Amino acid sequence: MKALVLGSGGREHALAWKLLASPHIEEVMCIPGNGGTATLPGCRNMGLSLSDFEGIARVALVNNLSLVVVGPEQPLADGITDYLQQQGLKVFGPSQAGAQIEASKAWAKDLMMEAGIPTAASEVFTEVAPAIAYLEQQPLPIVIKADGLAAGKGVTVAPTRDEAIAAVQAAFEGKFGTAGDRVVIEAYLTGQEASVLAVTDGETIIPLMPAQDHKQIGEGDTGPNTGGMGAYAPTPVVTPEILDIIQEKVLEPAIAVLKQRGIDYRGVLYAGLMISPTGDPCVIEFNCRFGDPETQVVLPLLETPLDEVLLACAEKRLADLPPLRWKPASAACVVAAAAGYPEQYAKGMVITGLEAAAENGAVVFHAGTQLHQGQVKANGGRVLNVTALGETFDEALATAYAAIAEIQFESMYYRRDIGFRIR
Repeated sequence: MKALVLGSGGREHALAWKLLASPHIEEVMCIPGNGGTATLPGCRNMGLSLSDFEGIARVALVNNLSLVVVGPEQPLADGITDYLQQQGLKVFGPSQAGAQIEASKAWAKDLMMEAGIPTAASEVFTEVAPAIAYLEQQPLPIVIKADGLAAGKGVTVAPTRDEAIAAVQAAFEGKFGTAGDRVVIEAYLTGQEASVLAVTDGETIIPLMPAQDHKQIGEGDTGPNTGGMGAYAPTPVVTPEILDIIQEKVLEPAIAVLKQRGIDYRGVLYAGLMISPTGDPCVIEFNCRFGDPETQVVLPLLETPLDEVLLACAEKRLADLPPLRWKPASAACVVAAAAGYPEQYAKGMVITGLEAAAENGAVVFHAGTQLHQGQVKANGGRVLNVTALGETFDEALATAYAAIAEIQFESMYYRRDIGFRIR
């Protein structure tokens, strides 16, 4: 069978790579793909925009593609799944109604309250003055979130009142475009963050291997939030017992309320969690798609062919799927970024050392890259995801760092403390 992966980041490279490892998959097409998918054997990039729903449907139908996998959140929020399903295509990714769980933090908070899911206390504001008045009465630190999609950069953890007020003002002044028209102000939670990506067909929901990522740009988890600077799986922070609690108190109630609201949710439900010092999980946010870079460490550990899992979701038969099989190993990923990210950064730098990194035992998933006249060039803020497996976490991490040391491009930056929380 053939599959189509929509998106251009490291997550989509990992999805295409994992699909091609299946004995059932003969070809994967990517729209638009990147420099890594362009050189992946069995993979073909198609030069279309993710907003061209008609063109995407035409590619899928003309090439007789059996499955469409939607990577990023924006096309899901724009309704691509609804459109493609109307053309008779099988899609892994929730409907536009379901994607609201990420596209609006206020909507997601309302769903969590209805479902009785543990989450931080919060208030929603549409004007700056009431928001600031509320801030004046709240304990510090406090969390400010743009309500809409902001590419993982719309959250500020403010340790001081002045920083909190500045974050609210920036949102309402358009820093995040229309995503900041509403602002969610949320109580600060203590503990360790973890990511549980779960697959669902709207009836059954199955968690994947729990992971942890590093959101902030600076070592020691300092500086502004990014889309993620590194990740590892499994994480000892989420024990089997805690995962059972997450299944019972977070995942199943969320799917139940989505179903009650008449939403047919087939895809990933990604719970971003805070695990308290006593082991209690609390939802920070929900996402409607695979995490990035968590996908780059979860999928290499999955032994069950990925297409079997995704098709079971798209065809609403997940309950019939045998238990997922996992490698008895650890995976670590280190992100190589362009200097200046997550703010202004340069593009067009030639990347070298990719073959040497692979020879060091890593899989290099491309994120912001393009293939131009035979050269791979940087084309985004997060450029590469260097991923390695090992019998232990320390082994996986050592291999990843040895591999990334082989890679060079002008002004390359990466964190050198991935995994510091559990070492």
